[in-house]
Amino acid sequence: MGIQKYEEMNALAIDMLRELGSIGGGNAATALSSMLNAKVNMALPEVKIMGFNQAMHLLGHPEELVAAIFVEMSGEMHGVMLFILTKEFSDAILEKMLGKSSADFLALEEIDTSVLTEIGNIVISSYVTAMSSLCNVEVELSVPQFTVNMLGGIMSVPIAMMGQHSDRIMMITGKFKIDGRALDSNMLLLPDVESLNVLMKKLGVIDG
Repeated sequence: MGIQKYEEMNALAIDMLRELGSIGGGNAATALSSMLNAKVNMALPEVKIMGFNQAMHLLGHPEELVAAIFVEMSGEMHGVMLFILTKEFSDAILEKMLGKSSADFLALEEIDTSVLTEIGNIVISSYVTAMSSLCNVEVELSVPQFTVNMLGGIMSVPIAMMGQHSDRIMMITGKFKIDGRALDSNMLLLPDVESLNVLMKKLGVIDG
């Protein structure tokens, strides 16, 4: 029997999603290591199902300026994915890629946004590749969109798009370690409930 809302997922389903997050994070670390020419690892990620306000509180202050890469999923999965880049994470990337010690989010050059978009796209694609291989689902992604805004403004996008499906959000949190420096990583994965049921059936968590 399928579920009607996110919070109906049981412990086994969460464990399976944590495994997906672990594989995706490992894939992302390997890809980033090659791109940055640096040692990149990722700590074991946590998978949390929480309300939008709770997620906002965990991510930071609503007025904190962040960057984000946003994509829509289609195919066998429908929904949105959002990778949030803190200033600290972005600075570390731009220092490795472009030799910049710091970058003003409100004065990014085209090459800066291009690099950060590619990094976000790599991370998102790594999770989708893990989902596709682990769950045998075909997922297509839209062209990634890069934006800089206050955290509250960033979070309003998934709320507007997915709020009709659930008042909960699925967040995969962990820390990338780039040359030993730990940096927060936050991936928001919001499949609609129908897609979530498809995913759990593929994982054998619920009956087909």
